[in-house]
Amino acid sequence: MPTSVQNVPVTPDEAGMRVDRFLEAKFPGLSFSHIQRVIRKGELRVNGKRTQPKNRLEAGQTVRIPPLRLDAPKARAPGNEADEKTRAFLKSITLYEDDDVLVFNKPMGLAVQGGSGTTRHLDGMLEVLRDAHGQRPRLVHRLDKDTAGCLLVAKTRFAAAALAKTFRSRSARKVYWALVAGLPKVQQGRVSTFLAKEEREDESIMRIARHGEKGASHAVTYYAVVETSGPLLAWLSLKPVTGRTHQLRAHMSHIGHPIVGDPKYFSIENWELPGGMQNKLHLLARRIVVPHPRGGAIDASAPLPPHMQQSWNLLRLDATRYDPIEEAPAE
Repeated sequence: MPTSVQNVPVTPDEAGMRVDRFLEAKFPGLSFSHIQRVIRKGELRVNGKRTQPKNRLEAGQTVRIPPLRLDAPKARAPGNEADEKTRAFLKSITLYEDDDVLVFNKPMGLAVQGGSGTTRHLDGMLEVLRDAHGQRPRLVHRLDKDTAGCLLVAKTRFAAAALAKTFRSRSARKVYWALVAGLPKVQQGRVSTFLAKEEREDESIMRIARHGEKGASHAVTYYAVVETSGPLLAWLSLKPVTGRTHQLRAHMSHIGHPIVGDPKYFSIENWELPGGMQNKLHLLARRIVVPHPRGGAIDASAPLPPHMQQSWNLLRLDATRYDPIEEAPAE
């Protein structure tokens, strides 16, 4: 199905998009290699000039799109039972939704993206939410597979670009709850280290690294003790300033109070899980507060997942208590 030459204006919602992403959005059936080829050969032009795939567009510019041969878009079969189940599942975990964004309450154990041996993941499920133009919601940040709680997703290109800037500028405010081993001597503290990835035989972990070490990134976390249960366990509220892989898990282990149920970073020998508790990661992305792309703010909170609620009930912790991490600085 060939197209003719098109001169397409860049709308305010599309400002900041990469050239290749712009073309991909306009023609979802176009292959990546085809997109790269028409841009690099100079067939696609912005305001009459050659451009590069990674260049970002500005509102008001005109993109000349050359004739393209497209396959007819494949419509998803209506009434597909598997798709309907996926839609129902996504609806059941939705904490907030408007025309631009979604906030999901991601269950513990559900991967956010695919990887080696991972076929079921949230990013793949978003396929069932494609609109009539072939666009689908897209991730703007990540959570570990075993971390439950708030996950923000953009429904529009405009929202995706705006939220990406928000996360890059560290304007997103995230609060996590964790159950850790032991009682921190300092009730409210700041953990500042460098983290680097270390490959092991069957897994990779983030280890504490030195400043200047190859691959090391600075990571900062604020924590506050919310409530304790005897001398063995403490409920902490955590506020990551940076967003490094496994940052909270590595930092809690570093200060000697690893998160209960953490298979990678729990480092206390001969420590026994109290009876009645499940040996699962006790980490919740409790709350996320970010500026809304169109003004105002998004403020969503996730409830305790079942295994953590079971532990809270067993330890008689009060989930309605005031969260002292609210007083932590932004940097």
